[in-house]
Amino acid sequence: MSDNEKLTFDELIRHWAAERPDAVALEQDGAALTFGELEHRSRKIIAMLANHGVGKGDRIAWLGKNARHYFELFYSAARMGAVTVPVGWRLAAPEIAYILGDTGAKVLFIGEGFEELAAKATGQMDAAPEVIDTSTALAQIEAAEPADFAPAGPEDAVLQLYTSGTTGNPKGAVLTNANLFSLRQPAEEAAQPWSSWDENEAILVCMPCAHIGGTGLGIMAMAAGIRAIVQSEFTPDGVLDGFEQGITRLFIVPAALQMVIQHPRAKTTDMSGVKYVMYGAAPIPLDLLREAVQTIPDAGFLQCYGMTETTGTIAMLPPDDHSLEGNQRMKSAGRAVPGAQLKVVDEDGRELPRGEVGELICKSPSNMAGYWNLPEATSSSLIDGWMHTGDAAYMDEDGYVFIQDRIKDMIISGGENVYPAQVESAIYGHPAVGEVAVIGVPDDTWGEAVKACVVPKPGTSVDPDDIIAFTRERLAGFKVPKSVDVIEVMPRNASGKILRRELRAPFWEGRERQVN
Repeated sequence: MSDNEKLTFDELIRHWAAERPDAVALEQDGAALTFGELEHRSRKIIAMLANHGVGKGDRIAWLGKNARHYFELFYSAARMGAVTVPVGWRLAAPEIAYILGDTGAKVLFIGEGFEELAAKATGQMDAAPEVIDTSTALAQIEAAEPADFAPAGPEDAVLQLYTSGTTGNPKGAVLTNANLFSLRQPAEEAAQPWSSWDENEAILVCMPCAHIGGTGLGIMAMAAGIRAIVQSEFTPDGVLDGFEQGITRLFIVPAALQMVIQHPRAKTTDMSGVKYVMYGAAPIPLDLLREAVQTIPDAGFLQCYGMTETTGTIAMLPPDDHSLEGNQRMKSAGRAVPGAQLKVVDEDGRELPRGEVGELICKSPSNMAGYWNLPEATSSSLIDGWMHTGDAAYMDEDGYVFIQDRIKDMIISGGENVYPAQVESAIYGHPAVGEVAVIGVPDDTWGEAVKACVVPKPGTSVDPDDIIAFTRERLAGFKVPKSVDVIEVMPRNASGKILRRELRAPFWEGRERQVN
Protein backbone atom coordinates (compact mmCIF):
# COMPACT_ATOMS: atom_id res chain seq x y z
CA MET A 1 0.00 0.00 0.00
CA SER A 2 1.50 3.35 -1.03
CA ASP A 3 1.45 6.32 1.31
CA ASN A 4 -1.21 7.86 -0.94
CA GLU A 5 -3.60 5.01 -0.13
CA LYS A 6 -3.33 5.55 3.59
CA LEU A 7 -6.49 7.12 4.99
CA THR A 8 -5.80 7.54 8.71
CA PHE A 9 -3.42 9.47 10.92
CA ASP A 10 -2.31 6.23 12.56
CA GLU A 11 -1.31 4.69 9.22
CA LEU A 12 0.53 7.83 8.13
CA ILE A 13 2.37 8.37 11.42
CA ARG A 14 3.52 4.73 11.43
CA HIS A 15 4.49 4.95 7.75
CA TRP A 16 6.62 8.08 8.03
CA ALA A 17 8.18 6.95 11.30
CA ALA A 18 9.38 3.85 9.44
CA GLU A 19 10.27 5.54 6.14
CA ARG A 20 11.70 8.87 7.35
CA PRO A 21 12.29 8.62 11.10
CA ASP A 22 14.87 11.42 11.19
CA ALA A 23 12.94 13.86 8.99
CA VAL A 24 11.32 16.80 10.77
CA ALA A 25 7.53 16.55 11.12
CA LEU A 26 6.82 19.70 13.14
CA GLU A 27 8.90 22.76 13.85
CA GLN A 28 8.23 25.99 15.73
CA ASP A 29 10.63 28.72 16.85
CA GLY A 30 13.60 26.46 16.13
CA ALA A 31 12.33 23.48 18.18
CA ALA A 32 11.72 20.43 15.99
CA LEU A 33 10.10 17.01 16.30
CA THR A 34 10.97 14.21 13.85
CA PHE A 35 8.53 11.63 12.52
CA GLY A 36 10.25 8.97 14.60
CA GLU A 37 9.91 11.08 17.73
CA LEU A 38 6.31 11.92 16.87
CA GLU A 39 5.33 8.25 16.69
CA HIS A 40 6.72 7.65 20.19
CA ARG A 41 5.52 10.93 21.67
CA SER A 42 1.99 10.54 20.34
CA ARG A 43 1.65 7.29 22.29
CA LYS A 44 2.60 9.20 25.43
CA ILE A 45 -0.02 11.84 24.58
CA ILE A 46 -2.64 9.11 24.10
CA ALA A 47 -1.76 7.83 27.60
CA MET A 48 -2.04 11.37 29.01
CA LEU A 49 -5.47 11.79 27.36
CA ALA A 50 -6.63 8.45 28.75
CA ASN A 51 -5.61 9.62 32.23
CA HIS A 52 -8.15 12.44 31.78
CA GLY A 53 -10.88 10.04 30.68
CA VAL A 54 -10.58 10.78 26.96
CA GLY A 55 -11.30 7.87 24.63
CA LYS A 56 -12.56 7.22 21.12
CA GLY A 57 -15.41 9.54 20.14
CA ASP A 58 -14.73 12.01 22.95
CA ARG A 59 -14.02 15.68 22.20
CA ILE A 60 -10.99 17.67 23.30
CA ALA A 61 -10.79 21.40 22.61
CA TRP A 62 -7.91 23.79 21.98
CA LEU A 63 -8.04 27.52 22.73
CA GLY A 64 -4.92 29.28 21.59
CA LYS A 65 -2.89 30.40 18.65
CA ASN A 66 -1.13 27.97 16.34
CA ALA A 67 1.36 25.82 18.23
CA ARG A 68 3.42 22.69 17.69
CA HIS A 69 1.76 21.43 20.86
CA TYR A 70 -1.70 21.81 19.27
CA PHE A 71 -0.70 19.68 16.28
CA GLU A 72 0.85 17.04 18.56
CA LEU A 73 -2.42 16.82 20.49
CA PHE A 74 -4.51 16.72 17.31
CA TYR A 75 -2.43 14.06 15.52
CA SER A 76 -2.26 11.90 18.65
CA ALA A 77 -5.95 12.13 19.49
CA ALA A 78 -6.77 11.32 15.86
CA ARG A 79 -4.71 8.12 16.01
CA MET A 80 -7.19 6.61 18.47
CA GLY A 81 -10.35 8.40 17.33
CA ALA A 82 -10.75 11.23 19.81
CA VAL A 83 -12.01 14.38 18.09
CA THR A 84 -10.09 17.67 18.33
CA VAL A 85 -12.01 20.96 18.31
CA PRO A 86 -9.80 24.04 17.77
CA VAL A 87 -11.64 27.16 18.96
CA GLY A 88 -10.98 30.58 17.39
CA TRP A 89 -8.88 32.61 19.80
CA ARG A 90 -10.38 35.86 18.52
CA LEU A 91 -13.84 34.83 19.67
CA ALA A 92 -15.50 36.45 22.67
CA ALA A 93 -16.02 34.46 25.90
CA PRO A 94 -19.77 33.79 25.29
CA GLU A 95 -18.99 32.44 21.80
CA ILE A 96 -16.29 30.15 23.21
CA ALA A 97 -18.61 28.96 25.99
CA TYR A 98 -21.26 28.05 23.41
CA ILE A 99 -18.82 25.95 21.36
CA LEU A 100 -17.42 24.17 24.43
CA GLY A 101 -20.94 23.41 25.63
CA ASP A 102 -22.01 22.19 22.21
CA THR A 103 -19.07 19.80 21.88
CA GLY A 104 -19.32 18.42 25.40
CA ALA A 105 -15.51 18.50 25.40
CA LYS A 106 -13.95 16.63 28.31
CA VAL A 107 -10.76 18.69 28.30
CA LEU A 108 -9.90 22.20 27.14
CA PHE A 109 -6.21 22.64 26.38
CA ILE A 110 -5.13 26.28 26.34
CA GLY A 111 -2.19 28.01 24.74
CA GLU A 112 0.00 30.44 26.63
CA GLY A 113 -1.76 33.70 27.48
CA PHE A 114 -5.31 32.35 27.22
CA GLU A 115 -5.87 31.54 30.88
CA GLU A 116 -8.10 34.56 31.51
CA LEU A 117 -10.24 34.08 28.40
CA ALA A 118 -10.65 30.38 29.16
CA ALA A 119 -11.69 31.18 32.75
CA LYS A 120 -14.20 33.75 31.49
CA ALA A 121 -15.69 31.28 29.01
CA THR A 122 -15.84 28.26 31.31
CA GLY A 123 -17.19 30.45 34.13
CA GLN A 124 -20.35 30.92 32.04
CA MET A 125 -20.93 27.16 31.68
CA ASP A 126 -22.98 24.77 33.81
CA ALA A 127 -20.75 21.81 32.91
CA ALA A 128 -17.32 23.13 31.98
CA PRO A 129 -14.50 20.95 30.68
CA GLU A 130 -11.31 20.37 32.64
CA VAL A 131 -8.84 23.12 31.68
CA ILE A 132 -5.15 22.20 31.17
CA ASP A 133 -2.52 24.78 30.31
CA THR A 134 0.43 24.01 28.05
CA SER A 135 3.11 23.70 30.73
CA THR A 136 0.95 21.25 32.72
CA ALA A 137 0.14 19.22 29.62
CA LEU A 138 3.80 19.03 28.59
CA ALA A 139 4.81 17.85 32.07
CA GLN A 140 2.10 15.18 32.04
CA ILE A 141 3.16 14.00 28.58
CA GLU A 142 6.79 13.63 29.70
CA ALA A 143 5.69 11.61 32.75
CA ALA A 144 3.41 9.27 30.79
CA GLU A 145 4.34 5.81 29.52
CA PRO A 146 3.67 5.19 25.80
CA ALA A 147 0.24 3.56 25.47
CA ASP A 148 -1.08 0.77 23.31
CA PHE A 149 -4.37 1.67 21.65
CA ALA A 150 -6.93 0.58 19.07
CA PRO A 151 -6.35 2.78 16.00
CA ALA A 152 -9.21 4.77 14.50
CA GLY A 153 -10.49 3.76 11.08
CA PRO A 154 -11.07 5.84 7.93
CA GLU A 155 -14.72 6.61 8.79
CA ASP A 156 -14.02 7.67 12.37
CA ALA A 157 -14.36 11.38 13.20
CA VAL A 158 -11.11 13.15 14.16
CA LEU A 159 -11.71 16.90 13.69
CA GLN A 160 -14.62 19.24 14.42
CA LEU A 161 -14.43 22.77 13.05
CA TYR A 162 -17.04 25.41 13.81
CA THR A 163 -18.58 27.54 11.10
CA SER A 164 -20.77 30.52 11.90
CA GLY A 165 -24.44 29.83 11.30
CA THR A 166 -26.85 32.08 9.45
CA THR A 167 -29.20 31.80 12.43
CA GLY A 168 -26.60 33.01 14.91
CA ASN A 169 -25.11 29.93 16.54
CA PRO A 170 -22.07 28.28 14.94
CA LYS A 171 -22.31 24.69 13.66
CA GLY A 172 -19.69 22.00 14.23
CA ALA A 173 -18.64 20.34 10.97
CA VAL A 174 -17.54 16.78 11.79
CA LEU A 175 -14.65 15.55 9.63
CA THR A 176 -13.39 11.96 9.44
CA ASN A 177 -9.98 10.52 8.62
CA ALA A 178 -11.29 9.68 5.14
CA ASN A 179 -12.59 13.23 4.65
CA LEU A 180 -9.10 14.55 5.36
CA PHE A 181 -7.09 12.16 3.20
CA SER A 182 -9.30 10.63 0.48
CA LEU A 183 -8.61 13.19 -2.29
CA ARG A 184 -4.87 12.45 -2.24
CA GLN A 185 -5.11 9.32 -4.39
CA PRO A 186 -7.07 10.90 -7.29
CA ALA A 187 -4.75 13.94 -7.16
CA GLU A 188 -1.73 11.67 -7.47
CA GLU A 189 -3.32 9.72 -10.32
CA ALA A 190 -4.01 12.98 -12.17
CA ALA A 191 -0.23 13.61 -12.13
CA GLN A 192 -0.57 17.31 -11.43
CA PRO A 193 2.86 18.75 -10.58
CA TRP A 194 1.60 20.42 -7.39
CA SER A 195 0.29 17.06 -6.12
CA SER A 196 3.77 15.57 -5.84
CA TRP A 197 6.27 16.48 -3.12
CA ASP A 198 10.04 16.31 -2.78
CA GLU A 199 11.48 15.03 0.50
CA ASN A 200 13.16 18.33 1.34
CA GLU A 201 9.98 20.42 1.09
CA ALA A 202 8.45 22.44 3.92
CA ILE A 203 5.05 24.03 4.29
CA LEU A 204 4.26 27.14 6.32
CA VAL A 205 1.35 26.96 8.79
CA CYS A 206 0.46 30.55 9.72
CA MET A 207 -3.28 30.74 9.06
CA PRO A 208 -5.46 30.16 12.20
CA CYS A 209 -5.74 26.52 13.28
CA ALA A 210 -9.47 26.98 14.02
CA HIS A 211 -9.90 27.19 10.23
CA ILE A 212 -9.44 24.43 7.67
CA GLY A 213 -6.87 26.75 6.03
CA GLY A 214 -4.69 26.45 9.15
CA THR A 215 -5.16 22.93 10.48
CA GLY A 216 -5.51 21.71 6.88
CA LEU A 217 -1.90 22.60 6.13
CA GLY A 218 -0.71 20.51 9.05
CA ILE A 219 -2.78 17.64 7.63
CA MET A 220 -1.23 18.24 4.20
CA ALA A 221 2.28 18.10 5.64
CA MET A 222 1.52 14.87 7.52
CA ALA A 223 0.08 13.29 4.38
CA ALA A 224 3.15 14.18 2.32
CA GLY A 225 5.66 13.32 5.05
CA ILE A 226 7.28 16.74 4.99
CA ARG A 227 8.17 19.46 7.47
CA ALA A 228 5.44 21.75 8.81
CA ILE A 229 6.82 25.04 10.07
CA VAL A 230 4.26 26.32 12.57
CA GLN A 231 3.92 30.02 13.40
CA SER A 232 1.59 31.27 16.12
CA GLU A 233 -0.18 33.64 13.73
CA PHE A 234 0.25 35.44 10.46
CA THR A 235 2.67 38.36 10.35
CA PRO A 236 4.48 39.62 7.25
CA ASP A 237 7.79 39.25 9.10
CA GLY A 238 6.92 35.70 10.06
CA VAL A 239 6.24 34.68 6.46
CA LEU A 240 9.53 36.27 5.39
CA ASP A 241 11.25 34.32 8.18
CA GLY A 242 9.58 31.21 6.78
CA PHE A 243 11.11 31.85 3.36
CA GLU A 244 14.52 32.02 5.03
CA GLN A 245 13.79 28.74 6.84
CA GLY A 246 13.19 26.99 3.54
CA ILE A 247 9.42 26.85 3.05
CA THR A 248 8.47 25.63 -0.41
CA ARG A 249 4.70 26.12 -0.11
CA LEU A 250 2.29 28.29 1.82
CA PHE A 251 -1.39 29.15 1.92
CA ILE A 252 -2.31 32.80 2.32
CA VAL A 253 -5.23 35.15 1.65
CA PRO A 254 -4.59 37.87 -0.96
CA ALA A 255 -4.73 40.70 1.60
CA ALA A 256 -1.99 38.99 3.64
CA LEU A 257 0.09 38.22 0.54
CA GLN A 258 0.06 41.91 -0.33
CA MET A 259 1.42 42.79 3.13
CA VAL A 260 4.26 40.26 2.66
CA ILE A 261 5.47 41.32 -0.76
CA GLN A 262 5.23 45.04 0.05
CA HIS A 263 7.24 44.63 3.26
CA PRO A 264 10.67 46.34 3.14
CA ARG A 265 12.38 42.97 3.84
CA ALA A 266 10.81 41.37 0.76
CA LYS A 267 13.43 42.95 -1.51
CA THR A 268 16.31 41.23 0.31
CA THR A 269 14.68 37.88 1.19
CA ASP A 270 15.57 34.84 -0.92
CA MET A 271 12.30 33.34 -2.15
CA SER A 272 13.77 31.19 -4.91
CA GLY A 273 12.90 27.95 -3.09
CA VAL A 274 9.15 28.59 -3.12
CA LYS A 275 7.39 26.20 -5.50
CA TYR A 276 3.73 27.08 -4.94
CA VAL A 277 1.78 29.93 -3.38
CA MET A 278 -1.73 28.75 -2.58
CA TYR A 279 -4.28 31.46 -1.92
CA GLY A 280 -8.00 31.56 -1.27
CA ALA A 281 -11.00 33.43 0.15
CA ALA A 282 -10.89 35.81 -2.86
CA PRO A 283 -9.51 35.98 -6.41
CA ILE A 284 -6.13 37.64 -6.77
CA PRO A 285 -6.22 41.20 -8.17
CA LEU A 286 -4.19 41.50 -11.37
CA ASP A 287 -1.87 44.18 -10.00
CA LEU A 288 -1.15 42.03 -6.95
CA LEU A 289 -0.38 38.99 -9.12
CA ARG A 290 2.10 41.03 -11.16
CA GLU A 291 3.79 42.32 -8.01
CA ALA A 292 3.83 38.85 -6.45
CA VAL A 293 5.35 37.21 -9.54
CA GLN A 294 8.09 39.85 -9.59
CA THR A 295 8.77 39.19 -5.90
CA ILE A 296 8.43 35.38 -5.93
CA PRO A 297 9.39 34.67 -9.55
CA ASP A 298 9.85 30.89 -9.35
CA ALA A 299 6.53 30.11 -7.67
CA GLY A 300 3.37 28.81 -9.27
CA PHE A 301 0.16 30.44 -8.04
CA LEU A 302 -2.80 28.25 -7.15
CA GLN A 303 -6.18 29.68 -6.21
CA CYS A 304 -8.03 27.31 -3.86
CA TYR A 305 -11.80 27.35 -3.38
CA GLY A 306 -13.53 25.33 -0.71
CA MET A 307 -15.22 25.43 2.66
CA THR A 308 -14.99 23.80 6.06
CA GLU A 309 -17.78 21.39 5.15
CA THR A 310 -15.81 20.10 2.15
CA THR A 311 -12.58 19.78 4.19
CA GLY A 312 -11.07 22.59 2.17
CA THR A 313 -10.24 22.75 -1.51
CA ILE A 314 -12.73 21.39 -4.04
CA ALA A 315 -11.86 23.71 -6.94
CA MET A 316 -8.50 25.02 -8.00
CA LEU A 317 -7.20 27.54 -10.52
CA PRO A 318 -3.77 26.22 -11.62
CA PRO A 319 -0.64 28.27 -12.38
CA ASP A 320 -1.17 28.02 -16.16
CA ASP A 321 -4.41 29.99 -15.83
CA HIS A 322 -2.66 32.89 -14.10
CA SER A 323 -1.57 35.48 -16.65
CA LEU A 324 0.30 38.72 -16.10
CA GLU A 325 -1.83 40.23 -18.87
CA GLY A 326 -4.99 39.13 -17.11
CA ASN A 327 -7.66 36.79 -18.44
CA GLN A 328 -11.26 35.83 -17.80
CA ARG A 329 -10.33 32.63 -15.97
CA MET A 330 -8.51 34.57 -13.26
CA LYS A 331 -11.91 35.82 -12.13
CA SER A 332 -12.99 32.23 -11.55
CA ALA A 333 -12.40 29.84 -8.67
CA GLY A 334 -10.98 27.28 -11.09
CA ARG A 335 -12.26 23.79 -11.84
CA ALA A 336 -13.13 20.80 -9.68
CA VAL A 337 -10.09 19.04 -8.22
CA PRO A 338 -9.61 15.35 -9.13
CA GLY A 339 -12.04 13.21 -7.16
CA ALA A 340 -14.61 15.98 -6.64
CA GLN A 341 -17.65 16.81 -8.77
CA LEU A 342 -19.19 20.26 -9.04
CA LYS A 343 -22.42 21.44 -10.60
CA VAL A 344 -24.71 24.46 -10.52
CA VAL A 345 -28.37 23.83 -9.71
CA ASP A 346 -31.65 25.71 -9.43
CA GLU A 347 -33.86 25.90 -6.31
CA ASP A 348 -35.28 22.44 -7.08
CA GLY A 349 -31.85 20.84 -7.41
CA ARG A 350 -31.93 20.58 -11.20
CA GLU A 351 -28.61 21.16 -12.96
CA LEU A 352 -28.57 24.43 -14.89
CA PRO A 353 -27.12 24.99 -18.36
CA ARG A 354 -23.58 26.38 -18.51
CA GLY A 355 -23.54 30.13 -18.01
CA GLU A 356 -26.68 30.28 -15.84
CA VAL A 357 -26.38 31.34 -12.20
CA GLY A 358 -27.58 29.01 -9.46
CA GLU A 359 -26.25 27.34 -6.32
CA LEU A 360 -22.89 25.56 -6.50
CA ILE A 361 -22.99 22.04 -5.06
CA CYS A 362 -20.24 19.47 -4.58
CA LYS A 363 -19.98 15.69 -4.39
CA SER A 364 -16.70 14.54 -2.91
CA PRO A 365 -15.30 11.99 -0.45
CA SER A 366 -14.05 15.07 1.41
CA ASN A 367 -17.62 16.22 2.21
CA MET A 368 -18.13 16.31 5.98
CA ALA A 369 -19.87 13.52 7.87
CA GLY A 370 -22.39 16.12 9.06
CA TYR A 371 -23.02 18.92 11.53
CA TRP A 372 -22.59 17.87 15.16
CA ASN A 373 -25.96 17.15 16.79
CA LEU A 374 -27.84 18.99 14.01
CA PRO A 375 -29.57 16.36 11.85
CA GLU A 376 -31.92 18.86 10.17
CA ALA A 377 -29.10 21.27 9.24
CA THR A 378 -27.13 18.28 7.93
CA SER A 379 -29.96 16.92 5.82
CA SER A 380 -30.72 20.34 4.33
CA SER A 381 -27.05 20.92 3.40
CA LEU A 382 -25.96 17.40 2.41
CA ILE A 383 -28.53 16.10 -0.05
CA ASP A 384 -27.92 12.74 -1.75
CA GLY A 385 -24.20 13.13 -1.10
CA TRP A 386 -24.05 16.66 -2.56
CA MET A 387 -22.90 19.50 -0.30
CA HIS A 388 -24.84 22.70 -0.96
CA THR A 389 -22.29 25.51 -0.66
CA GLY A 390 -24.68 28.46 -0.39
CA ASP A 391 -22.65 30.23 -3.09
CA ALA A 392 -24.35 31.57 -6.19
CA ALA A 393 -22.20 30.75 -9.22
CA TYR A 394 -22.17 29.84 -12.87
CA MET A 395 -19.95 27.41 -14.75
CA ASP A 396 -18.47 28.03 -18.19
CA GLU A 397 -18.20 25.49 -21.00
CA ASP A 398 -14.80 24.33 -19.74
CA GLY A 399 -16.01 23.70 -16.19
CA TYR A 400 -14.54 26.83 -14.60
CA VAL A 401 -16.65 28.10 -11.70
CA PHE A 402 -17.39 31.81 -11.32
CA ILE A 403 -18.69 32.80 -7.87
CA GLN A 404 -21.19 35.66 -8.12
CA ASP A 405 -22.71 36.20 -4.71
CA ARG A 406 -23.47 34.47 -1.45
CA ILE A 407 -26.90 32.97 -1.20
CA LYS A 408 -26.60 33.00 2.58
CA ASP A 409 -25.33 36.61 2.78
CA MET A 410 -21.99 35.64 4.30
CA ILE A 411 -19.29 38.31 4.48
CA ILE A 412 -15.62 37.36 4.10
CA SER A 413 -13.30 39.92 5.70
CA GLY A 414 -9.59 39.16 5.58
CA GLY A 415 -10.35 35.46 5.14
CA GLU A 416 -12.64 35.35 8.20
CA ASN A 417 -16.28 34.33 7.72
CA VAL A 418 -18.82 36.75 9.19
CA TYR A 419 -22.52 35.97 9.16
CA PRO A 420 -24.82 39.01 9.32
CA ALA A 421 -27.41 37.30 11.54
CA GLN A 422 -24.95 36.83 14.39
CA VAL A 423 -23.77 40.46 14.25
CA GLU A 424 -27.34 41.73 13.97
CA SER A 425 -28.31 39.70 17.02
CA ALA A 426 -25.56 41.38 19.06
CA ILE A 427 -26.49 44.89 17.87
CA TYR A 428 -30.22 44.36 18.55
CA GLY A 429 -29.41 44.40 22.24
CA HIS A 430 -28.51 48.11 22.10
CA PRO A 431 -31.29 50.19 23.68
CA ALA A 432 -31.44 52.72 20.82
CA VAL A 433 -31.66 50.17 17.98
CA GLY A 434 -35.05 49.52 16.44
CA GLU A 435 -33.92 47.57 13.38
CA VAL A 436 -30.54 46.53 12.01
CA ALA A 437 -29.20 44.90 8.88
CA VAL A 438 -25.54 43.96 8.43
CA ILE A 439 -23.90 43.89 5.01
CA GLY A 440 -20.47 43.51 3.45
CA VAL A 441 -19.02 46.47 1.59
CA PRO A 442 -15.84 46.63 -0.52
CA ASP A 443 -12.57 47.08 1.34
CA ASP A 444 -9.25 47.42 -0.50
CA THR A 445 -7.29 45.74 2.27
CA TRP A 446 -9.61 43.03 3.60
CA GLY A 447 -11.80 42.31 0.56
CA GLU A 448 -14.97 43.16 2.48
CA ALA A 449 -15.72 45.20 5.58
CA VAL A 450 -18.67 44.76 7.92
CA LYS A 451 -21.22 47.61 7.84
CA ALA A 452 -24.33 47.92 10.01
CA CYS A 453 -27.40 49.80 8.77
CA VAL A 454 -29.48 50.88 11.76
CA VAL A 455 -32.98 52.33 12.16
CA PRO A 456 -33.25 54.03 15.59
CA LYS A 457 -36.14 53.36 17.94
CA PRO A 458 -38.72 56.18 17.93
CA GLY A 459 -37.60 59.10 20.05
CA THR A 460 -33.96 57.96 20.23
CA SER A 461 -30.80 58.76 18.33
CA VAL A 462 -27.99 56.38 17.38
CA ASP A 463 -24.30 57.19 17.79
CA PRO A 464 -22.32 54.98 15.33
CA ASP A 465 -19.26 54.90 17.61
CA ASP A 466 -21.43 53.74 20.49
CA ILE A 467 -22.84 50.89 18.36
CA ILE A 468 -19.33 49.77 17.41
CA ALA A 469 -18.15 49.83 21.05
CA PHE A 470 -21.30 47.98 22.17
CA THR A 471 -20.72 45.22 19.60
CA ARG A 472 -17.03 44.90 20.42
CA GLU A 473 -17.94 43.83 23.96
CA ARG A 474 -20.02 40.95 22.60
CA LEU A 475 -18.30 39.63 19.48
CA ALA A 476 -14.86 38.89 18.08
CA GLY A 477 -13.15 41.96 16.67
CA PHE A 478 -13.35 40.84 13.03
CA LYS A 479 -17.16 40.65 13.32
CA VAL A 480 -17.55 44.18 14.71
CA PRO A 481 -18.87 46.73 12.16
CA LYS A 482 -16.20 49.03 10.76
CA SER A 483 -18.93 51.57 10.01
CA VAL A 484 -22.55 52.23 10.92
CA ASP A 485 -25.10 53.99 8.71
CA VAL A 486 -28.20 55.41 10.38
CA ILE A 487 -31.20 55.14 8.03
CA GLU A 488 -34.89 56.04 8.30
CA VAL A 489 -36.46 52.85 6.98
CA MET A 490 -35.38 49.31 6.02
CA PRO A 491 -36.02 48.13 2.44
CA ARG A 492 -38.29 45.07 2.57
CA ASN A 493 -39.97 42.72 0.16
CA ALA A 494 -43.71 41.97 0.11
CA SER A 495 -43.38 39.37 2.86
CA GLY A 496 -41.47 41.78 5.10
CA LYS A 497 -37.98 40.32 4.67
CA ILE A 498 -35.18 42.90 4.77
CA LEU A 499 -33.56 43.29 1.34
CA ARG A 500 -29.85 43.31 2.15
CA ARG A 501 -29.12 43.32 -1.56
CA GLU A 502 -30.67 46.81 -1.88
CA LEU A 503 -28.60 48.08 1.02
CA ARG A 504 -25.44 46.66 -0.53
CA ALA A 505 -26.06 47.79 -4.11
CA PRO A 506 -24.80 51.41 -3.88
CA PHE A 507 -21.48 50.30 -2.40
CA TRP A 508 -20.86 47.68 -5.11
CA GLU A 509 -21.91 49.87 -8.04
CA GLY A 510 -19.57 49.55 -10.99
CA ARG A 511 -18.15 46.21 -9.85
CA GLU A 512 -18.69 42.98 -11.77
CA ARG A 513 -19.59 40.89 -8.73
CA GLN A 514 -21.16 41.26 -5.33
CA VAL A 515 -18.14 39.63 -3.70
CA ASN A 516 -14.67 41.14 -3.48
